[in-house]
Amino acid sequence: MKKNFLILFLLATVAVNAQSGRGVLIGYIDMEYILEKVPNYAEANNQLELKAQKWKQEAEVKRNEITKLKENLKTERVLLTKELIEEKEEEISFLETELSDFQQKRFGPTGDLMTQKAVLVKPIQDQVFTIVQDIAAAKKYDFVFDKSSDLTMLFAAKNRNISDQVVRQLVRAEKREQLTSKQLKDEEERERKQDLIDSNPELSEREKANEEKRETRQQMIEDRKAAAAAAAEAKKLEYAERRARLLEEREAKKNAAKPNSEGNKAGEGEENSTTETNKTPTESVNEKREAAEQVRQAAAEERQRKLDERKAALEEKRKKILEDREALKKEREENKNTTTPPAGEN
Repeated sequence: MKKNFLILFLLATVAVNAQSGRGVLIGYIDMEYILEKVPNYAEANNQLELKAQKWKQEAEVKRNEITKLKENLKTERVLLTKELIEEKEEEISFLETELSDFQQKRFGPTGDLMTQKAVLVKPIQDQVFTIVQDIAAAKKYDFVFDKSSDLTMLFAAKNRNISDQVVRQLVRAEKREQLTSKQLKDEEERERKQDLIDSNPELSEREKANEEKRETRQQMIEDRKAAAAAAAEAKKLEYAERRARLLEEREAKKNAAKPNSEGNKAGEGEENSTTETNKTPTESVNEKREAAEQVRQAAAEERQRKLDERKAALEEKRKKILEDREALKKEREENKNTTTPPAGEN
């Protein structure tokens, strides 16, 4: 009955707006989706679910006790007097009544679980109601429905879903006390742009193109930085090699200038020492070169990984935009077919 009245009311409103030349603008929200996205509700709901699990365990213990008493009575009935049988049956009946009362108290329509859920949801529902009114007034929606309610929605275009806008405003309201005025202003501007993109697929397409340009420009900047870093590292290696050669030449000249009177043994000792000394800078240069090569290779792999991730994200966004556009096109065609009068009618 309620659905039929709502449908008749919608048809009447559409007819009135059609005569006035203005189409009906309808939006919708998904209350279950919104509640899942609100951190405070999710945490409190988890606590409530833990309580409900505890109550279920208590009910299960009572039920097992009743089952055990019934089985014992069935086994011992032939050995018991009539008075004892009646006493045990009365005890079982009392426990069953107690279990039924417990279930009603905890899980009934007016039980603890439903009452605490209502208390938990009520403040968020009030906030959502206020936010939906503001969005509807700003964007001139004639109706806003709840997709998760009893109302059956056979088709719902994604660009008419304002649930994300509601969630953003709820989260912003929670963060309001933690943000500075400048941060709050920046957040509002970011949300305003996101709302425009959500409600306008063409704008979303342009934003996608701009995002691709930004990604390409950022990649070029990173490549330039990497090339500059590689060039600087190559210069460092070249300088280290040149310095090593100068040290070798200087040490060789120094050894050649020493008199032979120091003896062959001392000369050999100095030659060995010189060889070890000359060997150290060369090894150091090779190690630095290998380390630089490893750094360059790691940087190249990281850049390629980021590029692949960006490509995947852009492709996913492109598919979503195409799906939304196709849904919007289908909706427009259906509306056009619905509103076009049959041939021959005045």
